[in-house]
Amino acid sequence: MYLGIDLGSSEVKVLLLDEAQQVLASAQAPLALQRPQPGWSEQHPEHWWQATCACIGAIAGEQPQALAALRGIGLSGQMHGVVLLDGAGQVLRPAMLWNDGRADAECAELERRVPSLRQITGNQAMAGFSAPKLLWVARHQPDLFARTAIVLLPKDYLRYRLTGEAIADLSDASGTLWLEVGARDWSDAMLDACGLTRAQVPRLVEGSAPAGMLLPALARQWGISAAVVVAGGAGDNAASAVGMGVAPGEGLISLGTSGVLFAASATYQAQPALGLHAFCHALPGQWTQMGVMLSAASCLRWVTGLTGAADEAALLAEVERAGAAVRMAAPLFLPYLSGERTPHNDPRASGVWFGLRHDSNRAALAYAVLEGVAFGLRDCLLALQAAGGSLHSAALVGGGSRSRYWAQLLASALDVPLTLHAGAPLAAALGAARLAILAAEPGLTLAQVCVAPPLLQRIAPDPQWRELLLARHARFGALYQQLQQLF
Repeated sequence: MYLGIDLGSSEVKVLLLDEAQQVLASAQAPLALQRPQPGWSEQHPEHWWQATCACIGAIAGEQPQALAALRGIGLSGQMHGVVLLDGAGQVLRPAMLWNDGRADAECAELERRVPSLRQITGNQAMAGFSAPKLLWVARHQPDLFARTAIVLLPKDYLRYRLTGEAIADLSDASGTLWLEVGARDWSDAMLDACGLTRAQVPRLVEGSAPAGMLLPALARQWGISAAVVVAGGAGDNAASAVGMGVAPGEGLISLGTSGVLFAASATYQAQPALGLHAFCHALPGQWTQMGVMLSAASCLRWVTGLTGAADEAALLAEVERAGAAVRMAAPLFLPYLSGERTPHNDPRASGVWFGLRHDSNRAALAYAVLEGVAFGLRDCLLALQAAGGSLHSAALVGGGSRSRYWAQLLASALDVPLTLHAGAPLAAALGAARLAILAAEPGLTLAQVCVAPPLLQRIAPDPQWRELLLARHARFGALYQQLQQLF
């Protein structure tokens, strides 16, 4: 038996797999996000741990005998967040998350300190990454920085609580700006630029490698009888790709809190000038290219609350009932509620509705939001193509994958067929569990474990939608260019 734990921004998801990769049980627990100042985004690591324990406890109550036979745990999580621990292992401050934009000035400072930053890391310095956040802490909270004994990523804080060890996998470490991604090792130059040493960052492992053992006290608490290995795990999108069986040359699109266009590769290909992320994959000898937008399904949650709709499903149904007319007359929407990464690297960018009229109703506003997210992902695809990449089809995952309407809109805007697979909403947790299998069962191969789940539906682009969407996307891009200096 194997557990996959996915630490997201809005909830923790945990699932229990058997040896045949059948899901025996799953549980979810919500997380709150704090925004104490504009542009800030924080969570308390203790809340992650409490939510994880609640999920495992629920599974223990539902499947006690299966959980007792647990052999491995895999971890997936939101990337780039910074957890600072003191010498006693205590958290020094709330974690600064991936969509925290306060460290914009520190990005420029980091690139000044290390002129070869982009060559070393394969990425631009962006406010959401870990390294600029550490510079912000050093500048604005020097007493806490001086007490920092170790810096952990979010999912690796869970590992620390599970095993007592500070270990990170390479896919998640790629998003810190402390990793030399091509060499798959920490960069001493990047660490030194942030006032850190290797003693203050976790030991690195591949995502499918063993990375600690479950503490005996926790095993007893959850009724687990055998020794349990904890796998290196993965950043959330790499884990989702493992869960969906995405091989080199294939792609994945995630409609979660953020939006991601992910392409796996057998070679390291960095194009930082285009705003693409070049990261190590969670699987040995593989890398990834990613275009990332900071607000995706979170935009749908936002407009649902703003317009007083009963829930997201009800609002989506309202948009569908509006039919083709809503696509013709809806305003444009810039989905930059938390700033943006690919291709703009602009933490100051903001959300905008443009073209409102007296007849702009709730369905029109909601459609514009769905379309704006699709256009943001199209910008990611154009960046990938400019870098010499291509995407012939992509698996769709994340909470937004539940909407067939949104999937059709997205396929048409990208002009790329999308595939929906069994387990897509839990793709990252499934991928984490698969990494646990690989860590606990060294005799198994990637080809045996990381297969694509059953195909539920293939969604082809709609030619009529595509023609209209491409024209509206041109206006969408022009709108950002016109407003860029005003944000």
